[in-house]
Amino acid sequence: MTSGTEIIPSRTGVAPRTSQRFVRAAARPRLSRRRGVLAAFSVLSTAGFVAASLVPLVSFSSTAQATELDPLSLYASTVADAQRYQAGDAPAVELERASEYTVFVKPTPTPPPAAIVDKSSSGSSTGWRPPFVSPNPGSAQAIAYDMVTARGWGDSEFACLVALWKKESGWRVNAYNASSGAYGIAQATPGRKMASVGSDWETNAATQITWGLRYIKGRYDTPCGAWGKSQRSGWY
Repeated sequence: MTSGTEIIPSRTGVAPRTSQRFVRAAARPRLSRRRGVLAAFSVLSTAGFVAASLVPLVSFSSTAQATELDPLSLYASTVADAQRYQAGDAPAVELERASEYTVFVKPTPTPPPAAIVDKSSSGSSTGWRPPFVSPNPGSAQAIAYDMVTARGWGDSEFACLVALWKKESGWRVNAYNASSGAYGIAQATPGRKMASVGSDWETNAATQITWGLRYIKGRYDTPCGAWGKSQRSGWY
């Protein structure tokens, strides 16, 4: 056994054993520090490796989003699609059509027929003039034709008279309009006006025609003048 002051040989000389213990005790904190530094370095290395592994993924995702939202890329894609449609490379698109549909077309009003003017006939009225037709002997029209020519009116005036009274009464001596009270061939309103010519005004065609020609002469001058008024307003 040795004491605390025992001399131990060393390279530098003889050193006491107590000094060697102090050296070992001082070296222990240094080893602990080295171990802590190595542990911290290991943690930092691991974190750096993990970060280096995740950064490319994040970068790739950001690049993909930027590519999708890039206006220039969208514009280029749109232009390419338009060029394909113009070149005829685009696929045909079949459109669905309704099986039943209704088309409304606004009707076009039919214009009234233009009036035909007979410039060869006499009279101041305008419009279509009926042609002359020889009356049947003994008929009311035959009686009227004799009276018309006796007044100096021509066949064209007689044709206007035939059309006028055919429209008014159909050349019937008993034609009666209940709403206006008009009566006879000339449709005198009221019918008793014709009593100024004869008391047989209700049944005699000659009496009615005489009154009717007097009325036309005093009001329209000629049968064609009366016919023109009837064409314009529906009455004479």
